[in-house]
Amino acid sequence: MARKAAFALTASAVLLTAACTGQSDAGATDDPSKETTINFWHAWSAPNEVKAVKSLVAGFEKTHPNIHVNVVGNMTDDKINQALRGGGDRAPDVISSFTTNNVGKFCSSGALIDLGPFFKKAGIDPETTFPKAMNEYTRFDGNRCTVPLLGDAYGLYYNKTAFEKAGITHPPKTWSEFEADAKKLTIPRGGTYKQLGFMPDYHGWESTTEHYFAQFSPTYFGKDGKSALATDPAFEKGFTLQKKLVDELGGFQKLERFRATLGDEWGPKHPFHTGQVAMQLDGEWRLGMAEEAKPKFEIGVAPLPVPDDQADRYGKGYITGTVAGIAATSHKQNAAWELVKYMTTDTDAVVGFANDIHNVPSTLAALKSPKLKYDPRFKTFLDIAADPDSTTTPASINGGVYLVTIQQFGYDYESGKVTDLKAGLRKTAAQIDTDIAQAK
Repeated sequence: MARKAAFALTASAVLLTAACTGQSDAGATDDPSKETTINFWHAWSAPNEVKAVKSLVAGFEKTHPNIHVNVVGNMTDDKINQALRGGGDRAPDVISSFTTNNVGKFCSSGALIDLGPFFKKAGIDPETTFPKAMNEYTRFDGNRCTVPLLGDAYGLYYNKTAFEKAGITHPPKTWSEFEADAKKLTIPRGGTYKQLGFMPDYHGWESTTEHYFAQFSPTYFGKDGKSALATDPAFEKGFTLQKKLVDELGGFQKLERFRATLGDEWGPKHPFHTGQVAMQLDGEWRLGMAEEAKPKFEIGVAPLPVPDDQADRYGKGYITGTVAGIAATSHKQNAAWELVKYMTTDTDAVVGFANDIHNVPSTLAALKSPKLKYDPRFKTFLDIAADPDSTTTPASINGGVYLVTIQQFGYDYESGKVTDLKAGLRKTAAQIDTDIAQAK
């Protein structure tokens, strides 16, 4: 009832002063009940996605007939950042970005305003509105400069036919089960593979360090802001697990030679589609792509395994997604907030957009909505998104540089270029700290 009441607030009730936003020249003094036009820049480009955005905006304009929205699509973060710095009548008032790694930059640079005062005025509590992980990746250093606008959840796809042939009765729930299944599902052929149980290499599409490590619930930075890569045991366990998979499934060189023969991640010849790889770590979008490729087997979907000593946390996963924010240079921030609030907190709007884009809804209410339309297997990703144990990667002042540094170390470790894991973690952590200090 409280949330319904929040949506019923009049436009005038959410008027904010410049002082509330922390911007001396912020445009939070406009009257959103007056006739106005705002600019919304987004990154979607596929025809069905562009159509979905237009439908979302049309729904907003129907409920706010005085606010007109000029929509500009296919905007990269680079283009958005340039426009946010320049300002002007043609610059965006509202932006959306696919790159959660850039939230730290958006917030620390002041390019996007803190939305906390707007949420408070509207009577909307982000902590009870959005899933825990989505709340985390939309803020930085106490500044909530972005808000979730649909999400992505990562899980495990598996070849049910291959499982049956290998005598495996259920998807693995722990990493030890996963390791055993990956070996059972691997069928050698000459010096290569007829079927590989799982491609563990960090170059193997979505099997990045952050996606693996999410299942270990790591802490990336300590309370002092320093990298915890060398002090949190979760990272050592994650790297050890992945390297063990690489070694047991044939070794780095053999796996890389096989990988070089496989199809493109975004094409119909993806190795999971063709049956060349029996298990795949991937996001919710893979289900539709895999079915469109018309595979010769039944596709199963499950959460990724968890460490054996965290079996009670099975069902969690890695969460990321699209974010939206309001430009600090905008002089129509109250009108812009009406659009942001509608797109990200109105349950029917979020559900409709999720149905059209085929992404995970980004509010707890939308995740439970009976109006959601999806393949029954898609519910796995809805549950992962709602799971309070699901994790994400924290925002940083220099964006995702620290993740790139960790991934690069992963390449060196899996290939054997680095053999001392503990020393490598310490060196990598020091590099992360140096990069962040320079960014500050």
